[in-house]
Amino acid sequence: MKFFNLHTHNLTTKPGELALVNQYPLEFEASIPFSSVGIHPWYIKEESVIQELELVDQYSQLPQVAALGECGLDKRIAVPFDLQIRVFEAQLHVAQQIQKPVIIHCVAAFQELIHCISTQGITVPIIIHGFSKNAQLAQQLLQQGYYLSFGKYLFQQPELADVLTTIPEDRFFLETDAMDRSIQEVYAKAADCKKMPIDQIKSSLNCTFAAVFKSV
Repeated sequence: MKFFNLHTHNLTTKPGELALVNQYPLEFEASIPFSSVGIHPWYIKEESVIQELELVDQYSQLPQVAALGECGLDKRIAVPFDLQIRVFEAQLHVAQQIQKPVIIHCVAAFQELIHCISTQGITVPIIIHGFSKNAQLAQQLLQQGYYLSFGKYLFQQPELADVLTTIPEDRFFLETDAMDRSIQEVYAKAADCKKMPIDQIKSSLNCTFAAVFKSV
């Protein structure tokens, strides 16, 4: 069993780890053996968005690219929200066509996110990365069939431990994102939150990984 890291910006080749490395289309490195590719809402530029969407479509079909993303919606940035929706829906369409999961960034726009995904008829796995909200929203997202990924906020928000305890073992992932802590530390924190042995967390996440990333 490996420590599966759902989302990181740092390539690692440590034994016993499997990390899904986030990549951007204009900086894509085909040599990275396991990655996702997508247009983050923070970095949407209208003048290059057509080119970037074409690259996402092209790179996402490579066997070493396991997911689309991170992509999504963010109401706390200056990028026009209608442009964010257009770019997000285009990437959802690609993911649905090639049947790969989507790694989601969402800030203050969860209802709009749910609306986009449902109206587009998206059936591929949806994973909300860096989840930091309350149990009520967590349950709403789970009811939509989404997965939740936890990372740095487990260390920053003590109340998030209670939220994690409500998440079924087969519906969450763990990640490091861009923080300095190791994925082993995140697993240890999650095991403490859920009052479970780390090996049980590893076993559960390995099973969930196999179910979600079927093309890998």
